[in-house]
Amino acid sequence: MKNEKNRVALTSLIAAVFLTTFKLIVGIITGSLGILSEALHSALDLVAAAITWIAVRISDKPADKEHHYGHGKVENLSALLETILLLITSVWIIYEAIKRLVSGNTNIEVNIWSYIVVITSIVIDFSRSRALMKVAKKHNSQALEADAIHFSTDIWSSAVVLLGLICANFGIFIADSIAALAVAIIVIYVSYKLGKRSINVLLDRVPDDIYDKIKEIVDNIKEVEYYHDLKVRAAGADIFVELNIHVQSKLDIKQSHDISTLVEQKVKSQISRSHVHVHIEPDTHK
Repeated sequence: MKNEKNRVALTSLIAAVFLTTFKLIVGIITGSLGILSEALHSALDLVAAAITWIAVRISDKPADKEHHYGHGKVENLSALLETILLLITSVWIIYEAIKRLVSGNTNIEVNIWSYIVVITSIVIDFSRSRALMKVAKKHNSQALEADAIHFSTDIWSSAVVLLGLICANFGIFIADSIAALAVAIIVIYVSYKLGKRSINVLLDRVPDDIYDKIKEIVDNIKEVEYYHDLKVRAAGADIFVELNIHVQSKLDIKQSHDISTLVEQKVKSQISRSHVHVHIEPDTHK
């Protein structure tokens, strides 16, 4: 698992280096704000990919005496850092686009390399986003998912820039700056989604749908008379569950423990990478 996560993160880092360099060179040659904004976007993606690569290497380290819940939140912290980087990108793009639109200095040089770099970017971004999302879902990795969203966002932003280049080729140079603004809006939207999810996990907000799923699992275990104080938190790919269950008071310690083990096994079988702690109490309501 660790090798697969590291491999896909490292491949994405290499792809980000290539795309950033390619876009920057073509953007400088053509003077296209759309391509330059894409180059900056890719540069931030490069930093994000590096953060992701480091995060997945650290997050899978086992718990130790100083980190009792493991190192999983490194992934969530890296996703938050990526959000901040994306917002910085957006501010710069919006500033440059508005400055060009106000000054009227929107002329750019469109050549074959303008189209090659954008189309190449779309192809690479598509392949990387699919590879990253596949591994992210397999291992429940928020850091890899954030990286996948970065690359998938680049697909749409590159498509917008491509449209701007086509318009500029017909003399509608203003389209390039407008395309850059569209890129910024896309980036802001993705930043909001990433940031919200990362902050929720870092603040130990109950993971979406996980709480209800665990309730449904325990509700269907007839040996549990009732339960309370169900608590769920996430840390990277790991889910930590705590709850108190009540069993029939006539049961001995072994029978009660067996029910506790049953609850743990049921939850673990349906919630991947879950760590379950069950406290047993005798049912005194009957």
